Amino acid sequence: MSHRQLSLLALSLAAATSALDSHSAGSFENGGNTQVSAMMMFLGNLDKVYILDKSEANSATFNGYPAMGSVYDIATRTATTMGVTTNVFCASGLHLPNGSFVTFGGNGAVGPGGNIGDTTPPGNPYTATFDTKFGDYDGTKAIRILKPCTSSDDFTSPDCQWFDNATQLSMQGQRWYSTAEARGDGSIAIIGGFTNGGYINRNTPNTDPAYEGGAANPTYEFFPAKGEAQVMQFMIKTSGLNAYPHTYLMPSGKMLVQANYSTMLWDPDTNTETDLPDMPDQIVRVYPASGATAMLPLTPENNWTPTVIFCGGVLMTDEQWGNYSWPWADTWTIPASNKCHTITPEPTDGSTVDYVEVDPMLETRTMGQFIALPDLTMLVVNGGENGTAGYSTRTLNTLQMPFGQSLSSGPAGTPAIFNPRAAAGKQWTNAGFDTSSIARLYHSSAILLPDGSVLIAGSNPNVDVNTTTVFPTTYEAEIFYPSYFSASNRPTFTGAPSTLTYGGKYFDLTVPASAYSGSANDAADNTSVVLVRGGWTTHAMNMGQRVMQLNNTYTVNSDGSITLHVSQLPPNPNLFQPGPTLMFVTMSGIPSNATWVTVGSGNIETQPTSNAVVLPSSVRLDGAKGNGSNTTTTGNNKSDASHTGVLVGGIIAAIAAVGILGASFGICAARRRREVARQASERSYPMSTASGGAAGVTGARAGGPGFRGSDSSAFIPLSQGNESHAWAPNASQLSLQTPSSPYFDDMRTHSSEFDPYHQNAPRVSNASARPGRL
Repeated sequence: MSHRQLSLLALSLAAATSALDSHSAGSFENGGNTQVSAMMMFLGNLDKVYILDKSEANSATFNGYPAMGSVYDIATRTATTMGVTTNVFCASGLHLPNGSFVTFGGNGAVGPGGNIGDTTPPGNPYTATFDTKFGDYDGTKAIRILKPCTSSDDFTSPDCQWFDNATQLSMQGQRWYSTAEARGDGSIAIIGGFTNGGYINRNTPNTDPAYEGGAANPTYEFFPAKGEAQVMQFMIKTSGLNAYPHTYLMPSGKMLVQANYSTMLWDPDTNTETDLPDMPDQIVRVYPASGATAMLPLTPENNWTPTVIFCGGVLMTDEQWGNYSWPWADTWTIPASNKCHTITPEPTDGSTVDYVEVDPMLETRTMGQFIALPDLTMLVVNGGENGTAGYSTRTLNTLQMPFGQSLSSGPAGTPAIFNPRAAAGKQWTNAGFDTSSIARLYHSSAILLPDGSVLIAGSNPNVDVNTTTVFPTTYEAEIFYPSYFSASNRPTFTGAPSTLTYGGKYFDLTVPASAYSGSANDAADNTSVVLVRGGWTTHAMNMGQRVMQLNNTYTVNSDGSITLHVSQLPPNPNLFQPGPTLMFVTMSGIPSNATWVTVGSGNIETQPTSNAVVLPSSVRLDGAKGNGSNTTTTGNNKSDASHTGVLVGGIIAAIAAVGILGASFGICAARRRREVARQASERSYPMSTASGGAAGVTGARAGGPGFRGSDSSAFIPLSQGNESHAWAPNASQLSLQTPSSPYFDDMRTHSSEFDPYHQNAPRVSNASARPGRL
């Protein structure tokens, strides 16, 4: 498939504040078609968002095969397909110091209906290296690298395409649902994951919590490689509920790691673990419970001390969670949590490390996602009020599921804002926010755009493309406009550097008088410089997302302009790892459009640091005023081209820099796992003899084995008010045939798609009782 040449979209600084379109704060705008269902997204630069999807029957194609990737043009709200070679389903990813992005792992080769690909290794029909219909290769060990290009670049050039060749660049182990976290030198720790699996990462009974008979990968490795992969004991301790573990680099260089309901500090240099308190109430917040989690803003006020917030998630019993094959519980009937907790793993005041309960969310929410905003608040979007992530055609309790293959229900369509600086009892608000009519459930994503709006896309709780089910495969994107879009004037600035350092000489930015109105002294007192890195988003989490406010003073000039004297980042790369970021000037809570800058040296190395230079004292000038016009802010604006930092190096240079390109990292076909969406691990426990096994038992469960048959009429609507208001006008009359539902498509029929957790999958294990907790 040929690429269309994208035209240069040059917008001047003046145009950045002109009224191209008028948008209401708290509203949604149609964001166009993403070509592929947006399972993963990241902001490549001021022009482009890159989108990745699993291998499935997308109508959009690349080189004659269903597309797994696209590049989304922010200004025109259009997407163009891109080539991706290996199946990227449920990969992890992150930025590199030079502005490139890298993804790790994924799924085996699959074909239509989620079936394993049609090219299998000799003697092993349970895995595939390639599928001739979908054109995807096994992605379980793949490393893919992309140097983002801008609208002025030639997208037909190999330099603008994904490097995706697992025979030349790959991980040491197979990883699906692993987590990536950058270190202070720009290298990346890749943690955990499945090699085979299904709903959760365990067998029943759990007699092998480390490897689950070969389906789990409890190890970590680094990119670039730093020796052989090593076992992480925490992945064994949290066996079962440790997919996409939550990780956050701390000032010491250690990492906060959270999975199941356990928490620890991990030293990646020595592989030592320090236990921290358990998650309160044993609420699970990793996938598939998928609570909303993020690091709160790092500011001079909190001395750039990291605090992490966890909200929502699901509390279920050990039995309800089930195993690789299915959950036992009818998850869509179980309300998610609305509780929120914070933890400060490395306090500087000598206080005891513990979780602190803060204001609860305004609704229960699973698969909610935090997006850091440039006004230092946190937006939560997407998810459902009940259930978990994932898809299936049944549970161990119900054969015919009422919401298609979705394991969640009650779409949570109203965004909300968490303000960590607000007083207790007033930290959450959704006042004036629209409710989306699009269900954003499993495989939804969101990312901050350079104008401060938020791109929301995806949702596909289906084994393959299905546009006529209850919660369909979704290609339509939306743009959400936070409250600051109600401002009548948008700040602008000049003088942004292309790179920032860790410590060293401060730099100056100039805010013109036209950027604000009223007293210059007041405006200067309420102006801050904020860095926001949106991270690499998938499955309701943003790997690498951080927000930092820089120190600044100011000088008010006689013409009403304001010179901001801005410190470089604190001289500790662990606080904000090297790589690309957005820089905003925020005045009285109203952010400018962003400029693109690179933090650090651009290389994977020990980052140079210097002592911070003392800022000059602020200089006020009575009588100076701004003369900003009452211009309406827009959703299409971009900063002046002079604000765009130069991305360092091309894709080949990035590969050479990490030094691991070579044939020695070829794919070992004998270790390929088969497509998990088709069936559970061949090494998992035989469900025919497990509690609730499926060996021809058709009776209702009555404290013993068996499962009950069910259709939609057997579903009992929730009596606790947890059904989304967007779902039906009367939650007590829940029906799949409700025409007024915004998610209604047509009459429902029994799915003919292949069961992703098929009961006849060959499984081997012993049946001894599982010791200990999850």
